[in-house]
Amino acid sequence: MAYEDDIVAESMRELSSLQTMRATFESHWDEVARLVLPTFRNTFSPGSYNFPGEKKTAEQIDATAALALSRFSAILDSLLTPRNSFWHALTADNEDLAKVREVRLWFEMATRVLFKERYKPTSNFSSQNLNTYVSLGAFGNGSLWVDHLQSPEGGRGLRYRSIPLGEIYLRENFQGQVDGFCRRFRLNRTQAIQQFGEDVLPDIIKVATDINAQFMFLHRVCPRTDYDPGRRDNKAMPFASYYCAVDGQKFLSEGGYRTFPAPTTRYDQTPGETYGRSPAMMVLPAIKTLNAEKRDFLTQGHRAGTPVLLTTDDGMVDFSMRPGALNKGGMSADGKPLVGTLPVGNIQVTKEMMDEERLLINDAFLVTLFQILTEAPQMTATEVIERTNEKGILLAPTVGRQQSEYLGPMIERELDLLADAGLLPPMPPILKEAQGEYTVVYTSPLAKAMRAQEVAGFGRTMEMLGGIVNITQDPSVLDQFDFDVISREVADIQSVPESWMADPKLVEKKRTKRQEAMDAQQQIQAAPAAAAMMKAQAVQQKAGGQQGAGK
Repeated sequence: MAYEDDIVAESMRELSSLQTMRATFESHWDEVARLVLPTFRNTFSPGSYNFPGEKKTAEQIDATAALALSRFSAILDSLLTPRNSFWHALTADNEDLAKVREVRLWFEMATRVLFKERYKPTSNFSSQNLNTYVSLGAFGNGSLWVDHLQSPEGGRGLRYRSIPLGEIYLRENFQGQVDGFCRRFRLNRTQAIQQFGEDVLPDIIKVATDINAQFMFLHRVCPRTDYDPGRRDNKAMPFASYYCAVDGQKFLSEGGYRTFPAPTTRYDQTPGETYGRSPAMMVLPAIKTLNAEKRDFLTQGHRAGTPVLLTTDDGMVDFSMRPGALNKGGMSADGKPLVGTLPVGNIQVTKEMMDEERLLINDAFLVTLFQILTEAPQMTATEVIERTNEKGILLAPTVGRQQSEYLGPMIERELDLLADAGLLPPMPPILKEAQGEYTVVYTSPLAKAMRAQEVAGFGRTMEMLGGIVNITQDPSVLDQFDFDVISREVADIQSVPESWMADPKLVEKKRTKRQEAMDAQQQIQAAPAAAAMMKAQAVQQKAGGQQGAGK
């Protein structure tokens, strides 16, 4: 019991420390939520609770930032993790091993299995990954829980869940990597029994009669200080996992993970801060200004549509504004109106001021980068390619971090779970001997845009050298290039599957057969000339023999 009590006490101390360190962030996030993502209002502080169905959009006057956030998440999804394509591949970490065909084929099969399991309806990856991107754009941080699928039918596979930022408190190691967290979450009595079992729950939860009563729980994940890979229990796993009941201060369970279970991404970090800052936080002044301007714009528009009327001291004070109404006394005897309107100002100026703020907001959320093609639909294919390359160059520093900090650990976690479930194909002996070391090759549209320069540069080079060959009729200038290597590299950049490529031995057989066919054809073409030569030689020899006999 002392061991369990120590775990509860240590977990509560760490949670308290992490809560203190991010208190300022919570007020900042709540301010962003009110204007950009109202559904997350009042969800960050420890004591916050929202009754289901609460109205949260009261302070959101203009929806530009909310719409830009939706587009931002869609942009990241299409650039980094598009559902309709293989956005990454796996290959051997060792270059020599990567040249072995059976190894390449195994990694291709493993990639296909991974994508199949990732995008199963039961995995829920697409929606939860998009929620993570939304959290990243609004608050600068996003965490995705990746675990085994747990279903009553006992099916195997993966399951994903985007962790709300208000639930998770992050910790970093000395290298700036997120290596642990405290997750504070609520369950009712029935849900707690489903997850932990009734026996381990504290009495305060066991005796609860209100089925809707919510109780607080804590899940702490951290690097295990007593890690021992030679053991066969939880201490054989690098990451420790502890569940505690906050209400009742009771230890519930201990476990572990071989890989970090909640890959976390941060948009932009300030020195000395664990949490990231978002595009919404960067342009929060513009968002607040736009809301204020929109309020003034609506006020001006309302006054223009329903103007304030001005009358003389003894003029009409009660007249009808109904269309077609007759108001006697509203005009003087000489035909001058006795009722005027209060000037409402230049409403166009307010609109122009709002447009300036909208441009800043859309720039921060990367929206303007993707308006180029729609604004210039008459571009040629070459111009489109060049514009796409420019986008890749501009976006690489911004979203490239998501590949290293978010997608890389996520893929590592997925492969670990699939291997544990026995869903990966049998590993070839040569790869097993190398302990399955692998590296991730990203083939997303962003990665392709970054590497497209290589293919485009080679195409332009061949076009120039082709003209030189045509002029000089000397193809030796092309001897500088290894077209075998180039063809495979171009296919790789264009994401051609390895199974579509011919085995090097088959390539050699094709070339040998082609050479034999060419030799045979040359012999056939040369046969008439050879026969004529042989005939001429025979005639010459015969003529020489007759001359010798005449002598």
